[in-house]
Amino acid sequence: MNNEIRFAYFGGEPLGVPVLEELKSAGLRPALIICNPDRPAGRGQKLTPPPVKVWAAENGIEVYQPENYKDGSAQERLAAEDWDLFVVVAYNFILPEWLIKLPKHQVINVHPSLLPKLRGASPIRSAIRDDLREDIGVTIMLMDKEMDQGPILDQMAMPIADEHWPVPGPELDTALAHMGGALLADVIPAWVAGELAPQEQEHGAATYCGRFKKGENELLIDPRNLPGGEAARHAWLTINAFAGIGDTFFMHEGKRVKIKQAQLAEGQLRLLRVVPEGKQEMDFTDYLQSIS
Repeated sequence: MNNEIRFAYFGGEPLGVPVLEELKSAGLRPALIICNPDRPAGRGQKLTPPPVKVWAAENGIEVYQPENYKDGSAQERLAAEDWDLFVVVAYNFILPEWLIKLPKHQVINVHPSLLPKLRGASPIRSAIRDDLREDIGVTIMLMDKEMDQGPILDQMAMPIADEHWPVPGPELDTALAHMGGALLADVIPAWVAGELAPQEQEHGAATYCGRFKKGENELLIDPRNLPGGEAARHAWLTINAFAGIGDTFFMHEGKRVKIKQAQLAEGQLRLLRVVPEGKQEMDFTDYLQSIS
């Protein structure tokens, strides 16, 4: 049956490719992959395809990269074919109502939290920063015109032991993407076959998170006198939450110092590797010697 389900996949980063890998393993192959347009990246600002597009090319799947959903071209393109289903994973466009109504079996979204907890743009990193381990998991839901408020088809928690918390952001991104992809691979055929009953979310229990902003990853610390106690724990959570998406930094003598590696040991924050502004990455002990 899996090969008979005709669906389009709307994917972005960092979850898009791992979810596709799980679908591929289950024999679920999208007929079309929709992703962001190529963008300039790196120091040379070379036009670079998004990872989802690269995966599509490697797997021989057609790609569509609309700039927006306002000029009618996307509607013309997608409405020209019959679709059983659309699947949306970390795609950063707000989808119009006409698109949500287009497929026969509606639009399924993979959301990396236990909805209705952590609705919004950054549930994984917000859970780390705000110490919300109990809200970590994935939800497969039907999309509607409201943000993250659609009925739930299935969800799964991700228990994390004390000794492994907090999990570095990139590691948790990948783990939840694979969990979500595996769950999605079970949900798609069951939903299309009419074997699942959508469950309304408990809207009164909803919590929300926004996009992470520049400057929120600054630690107000003295490198010569690193914090302990609750301040150290807060700093440690922040470092893990922003890992790989700008990283956490502190300012010293007017210059930014990016934290690349740290640990929390016996309630004390310890920095291991840093990148001082205008310099190469170095051991924190070498950095301290340079400012002494």
